Amino acid sequence: MFAEQRRSSILELLVRRGSVSVTELHRRLKVSRETIRRDINTLADAHKLQKTHGGALSLDSIEPAIGERMSVNIDGKRAIGRRAASMVADGASLIIDSGTTTLCLAEALTPRHKLLVYTNDIQVAARLAGRHDNRVFILGGEVVGGEGAMVGRDTTTMLENYYADFAFVGASAISSDRGLTDYTREAAELRKLMLTNARTTVLLADHSKFKRVAPVRVSALEHLDHLITDTTLKGGDATYFKKLACEVLVAR
Repeated sequence: MFAEQRRSSILELLVRRGSVSVTELHRRLKVSRETIRRDINTLADAHKLQKTHGGALSLDSIEPAIGERMSVNIDGKRAIGRRAASMVADGASLIIDSGTTTLCLAEALTPRHKLLVYTNDIQVAARLAGRHDNRVFILGGEVVGGEGAMVGRDTTTMLENYYADFAFVGASAISSDRGLTDYTREAAELRKLMLTNARTTVLLADHSKFKRVAPVRVSALEHLDHLITDTTLKGGDATYFKKLACEVLVAR
């Protein structure tokens, strides 16, 4: 197989799968791992894929920067934030995920008093700390460049020590066949722990997150109590959340 044919095959597989490993490509294309790595480097240099440790990601499988995400459907995200905040009384304890929709939730929570908040998002912490006798704990760890959020083993280790009344978890991608997926293993593991360390769990996702698939599955959705979105679910999406026995709330 010629180089251009191999590289086309790699890109076609990424379109279908979102991610692929060097080992799998070596097995499928029947060339050496060194040849596969050279092909991946060539395609990465041409801005046709994202190189990873041990493989590659489709550019569609890379989460947009937070500034770009903040400009997408901001009215819908604010409506979701207000609906989520309406569930929270003064004095509640909360785990709040990072992201643009959870930041809208934090804005909507500013009138509340005496909240106990655990978050991995610097901006969420800044919105709620120092007001109305709130107590805010930042979950430590490595700061993701440009995101203002912490992920990694240190973050999950700290969260393991806490349990809250509510967990408000963001979504990177949702599909009826793959469920909730994320862009990194670290983010998926943290969201799984958030869903297991709260009495009431709430997924916040505007319509732009549906019918999308990211590379890493988020497990523990059997613990999910509510989905708050800005659109009425139909077809496979509605069936998926019904099977989870999850209440779907549409924010207006």
